Amino acid sequence: MGGIKKKIDGPVQLSDALTESLVRLGQTVRARNSAKLGGGNTGQAELLLGDAAPIEDQVNALKDRQRAGARPATPTTDNQAKGGLVRIRHPNRDFFLADLFDYALKDDGASMEAPIFTLATKPDLSIWEWKSRDGNKSVRVMPSVLGRATQHDKDVLIYLVSQMTEGLNRGRDDAKNRTVRFTVYDYLVTTNRGVGGDDYRRLQESFDRLAGTRIKTDIRTGGQRVTDNFGILERVRIVEKSLGDERMIAVDVTLSEWLYNAVQAYEVLSIHPDYFRLRKPMARRLYELARKHCGHQAQWKIGLKLLQAKTGSKSNLKEFRRAVRAIEADNSLPEYRLVLNDNDTVTFYTRDAKKLLAGIVGRS
Repeated sequence: MGGIKKKIDGPVQLSDALTESLVRLGQTVRARNSAKLGGGNTGQAELLLGDAAPIEDQVNALKDRQRAGARPATPTTDNQAKGGLVRIRHPNRDFFLADLFDYALKDDGASMEAPIFTLATKPDLSIWEWKSRDGNKSVRVMPSVLGRATQHDKDVLIYLVSQMTEGLNRGRDDAKNRTVRFTVYDYLVTTNRGVGGDDYRRLQESFDRLAGTRIKTDIRTGGQRVTDNFGILERVRIVEKSLGDERMIAVDVTLSEWLYNAVQAYEVLSIHPDYFRLRKPMARRLYELARKHCGHQAQWKIGLKLLQAKTGSKSNLKEFRRAVRAIEADNSLPEYRLVLNDNDTVTFYTRDAKKLLAGIVGRS
């Protein structure tokens, strides 16, 4: 798989400006929550307050570690707060705590290659089968009665893969666990979603589709070939709810071995944060393919019919051509722009002017 990421050695460096901004954010949120508590909005105040305090504690602890020039400390049996360190909130845990910030977004190479997620916005109950052009890779995707996992549902995986990869880069032993615990509010903010009740409900629906969608594939991840059926997510467990309205506050998600193997082997690629701003599922899928196949090259060219197969689009070629033209016209893909040529080929160009010029000069 492409995009093997190397481990980063040494302490993580944060600018003082970023650190102070995060601290101020925590203070502002707590002050706003105090005001809301007086107005009776208990559920929302509890949700925000629970997320604001740990941010400030984490920032201060990380700054102390940076000044000492050390890696993040390995958890010990001493569970008391000392000096600049907060207490260990989850001693002897068997999950990875997704509590990192200032990290690069990552996507796994396997699901960028194969169209596992549906582009439909309505429930897709059909079985989807895909085979690579050379016949060496195949995927069979089987939805539950709730429908196949969507391209927007994939945001959950991107968030988890990003956090876990960063945890591995920082040398955290707990990043080797398949179960990830995270706060729902942090996920919603990171993926550019709202934080209202409907957003929490939609996330629960995403969990249901991700856990219900099963895959049978012979695509290797982490040097291992998985040939049995497995859910995209093995398990989702709500571990904390708001007392006011029972919204999810914290959840445990257990990744499939297939996805977990890909992350542990660093079979991931960095993606642009504006990916989460793309409204159309097709635009998100086209960006993934451009990032996977264009990579650090100046351009990548592909036939329209083959591109349709790689996106997983079920429309006819005429409708697919129209959809690609619309995305070409709005010119919204991060890092790349696409051109649909008259001969039904599509060329993706990097937006990096220096890289594009170097590529043009190299071909001349």
